[in-house]
Formats: sequence, C-alpha cells, structure tokens
Amino acid sequence: MKSFFIEFGLATRFSGRFFRELFSLPFEFKEFLRQAYFIGNKSVGVVIFTGLVIGVILVLQSRPALIEFGAGSYLPSMSALSVIREVGPLICSLICAGKFSSSFCAEIGSMRVTEQIDAMEVSGNNPFKFLVVTRVIALTLMLPALVVIADITALMGAFVGANINGEISFNLFFIQVIEKLEFSDLFPSMIKCFFFGWAIGIIGCFKGFYATSGTAGVGRATNSAVVIALVSVIFIDMIAVQLTNLIFNG
Repeated sequence: MKSFFIEFGLATRFSGRFFRELFSLPFEFKEFLRQAYFIGNKSVGVVIFTGLVIGVILVLQSRPALIEFGAGSYLPSMSALSVIREVGPLICSLICAGKFSSSFCAEIGSMRVTEQIDAMEVSGNNPFKFLVVTRVIALTLMLPALVVIADITALMGAFVGANINGEISFNLFFIQVIEKLEFSDLFPSMIKCFFFGWAIGIIGCFKGFYATSGTAGVGRATNSAVVIALVSVIFIDMIAVQLTNLIFNG
C-alpha cells in the first residue's frame, strides 16, 4: 500500500507538471508533428483491419439473435449504435493503449537509464516538454481521428457481414445507419477519446520517466505501463458511460 500511494503521488505531481509545461513557452511544435505522424502512420493500418473485422463479427454474431426475435430489419441501426457508442472507441483505444504506452515507456525509459535525460537537463534543455508534453498531446489529438477511421471501417465491415448471409443494398444499409444516429451518440464517444488518449500517453511517459535499474527496470516499467493503461481505458469508459446516461437519458 505504501508503494502504491507513493507512486500515485508521483503520478499526480507528474500530471500537474504536464499541465504547467503545456501552457508555458516555447512549445516543441516540430517534435509534436513528428510524434503525431508517428502515431497516425504506425496505427492506421491495424485500426482499419481491426475495424473491418470487428464490423463483420458484430453483424454475424448479432444477426441470429435479432432474427429470432423478429428484429432482423434493425441490424444496420444496431450495428451503427454499437460501433459509434462503444465498440469503435473502446477497441481502438485498447489497441493504442497496448501500442503506445509501451512505445513511450520504452523510449523514455531507455533515455532515463542511459542518462540521456540528465544530459538534456545539464545542457539547458527541457526534457519534460520535449519528451512528455509532445507525445501526450500528439496521442490525445490523434486518437479521436483514429477512432473515426475505426468507426467508418467497422460500419463498412458491418455492411460486408450483412451481405454474407443475406442481401441489403449499400444505400439502404447506410440510410438506416444515418437515420438512427443522433448527436447524443456521436458527441460523448468523441469526447471520451480525448481522455483515453491523454491517459494512455501520460501513463506511458510517467512510467518511462521514472524507470530505474537498467534495462531490466525498463522492461518492468513497460509491462506495468501497458497493464495500467488498459485498465485505465476501461475505467474511464465505465465513468463516461454513466455520465452519458445521466446527462442524455437522465
């Protein structure tokens, strides 16, 4: 328990320093662009593939149950609500949590144990702003864009899945999708993606920034960062669902 509270206190102070550094000049804009390109370029392929597969599986698994209850015609709208509200944001965020919390932690942690961060501080640079702020902001802004791609590809996958054991035209499928979606479906799902991205980035950078004990310590920190990031995404999603239901359905 003692180590837990110590680490929680360090993480809180680390987050507070992030916001102080975020609003202080100068901003490392070139490094931010480099990290944003890295995140988008390294993720778009797996996000598209995962979205397509999830869309197909969602329809194939849901169709028998809907037909059994005489609600087969609701398949397009059910797919749209499931993907936009929950499946797209959550699956994409979990992929990014595993990918970028480990990447950030390993990179920054290696720089910590090889004393490169100390060298930056001695030379008068600000390693926190250069290494942490740029990565967290890049992931916070890029994750919603990746989720939009995941949602679109998942709906395309749902259309493919709907035509495997049946037949529905492209126009009819997406007309039903658009007619069912409302602002209360789109807005909360996009807002929580910013919190997902921030949490994933700050956890990966925090664990790497305080890594110790050489390469073995970096490995332990990376493993811990991935686990905590995954749990954090699920926890934030649970809170977001409750708040959404309270605000829009309460």
